[in-house]
Amino acid sequence: MSGTPEPLGTAATSGILVVDKPQGWTSHQVVGRVRRLLGTRRVGHAGTLDPMATGVLIIGVNRATRLLGHLALHDKSYLATIRLGESTATDDADGELVESRPADHLDADGVEAAMAPYRGDILQVPSSVSAIKVDGRRAYARVRAGEQVQLAARPVHVSRFDLVAVHHDPARPGVLDVDVVVDCSSGTYVRALARDLGSDLGVGGHLTSLRRTRIGRYDLTSAVDVTRDQPPVLTPMAEAAALSFPTVAVDAAEAVTIGHGGALTRALPGDPTAMIGPDGDLLALYRPTDDGCRPVAVLG
Repeated sequence: MSGTPEPLGTAATSGILVVDKPQGWTSHQVVGRVRRLLGTRRVGHAGTLDPMATGVLIIGVNRATRLLGHLALHDKSYLATIRLGESTATDDADGELVESRPADHLDADGVEAAMAPYRGDILQVPSSVSAIKVDGRRAYARVRAGEQVQLAARPVHVSRFDLVAVHHDPARPGVLDVDVVVDCSSGTYVRALARDLGSDLGVGGHLTSLRRTRIGRYDLTSAVDVTRDQPPVLTPMAEAAALSFPTVAVDAAEAVTIGHGGALTRALPGDPTAMIGPDGDLLALYRPTDDGCRPVAVLG
């Protein structure tokens, strides 16, 4: 990212952090760490990562927390390793092993052929231990309470699901580890791809590693390490918005209307569009209407 990061140390500081989430940390633990480093309670995250996963986690601080729901909707990229020959209760390495079937007869050509149907627009059944709510409760909470949870298939888009390498793990004869790269829409579960690929090959499968490398235009090149004691610097909200949405500059009169949550008669280039005030600050996100535009979120 370019530009001058907003300095820390004042109560009014608001902005975005791209964190390289460590393995073994929950997304909530990252939020707690940022709260302590920056001395504010108003911290949230966009796009949850499971504890075993690493990589890009977008953090919003103070007023920027209101941006997070919109940032989480962007497409994402992952590097992952799928273990064929073993199925787990959670479709990843943190779950209990429930079935093993020999997979060492498989080769790269056979795996690639099985991956092809999972590219493009597909219907995907999320893992039963996902964070999707069922009658007001998270699916994973219902599973942990002993309930049987069957989630409905949802449309997602997988623009890339490519095989990088296959290799055998000497410590686990009979399994085949497959390194893949995935580009996908928000709401896609990579561990569900692992589960379904293994099922189609007749051997079962689960994720053994997952690293998110990108959310929209946020990637690891701008990610910070929050395990250090040094407080990280924030990307200003206007700069963060410009990475995610089209922007328009508004005049002083329009800024007053925006501050009151009013509609405007101007046309917008996108849904949503970031509205930038005369002083360069992000004021709001607006969406087009038949006669102009109206606010999605007022941030000033």
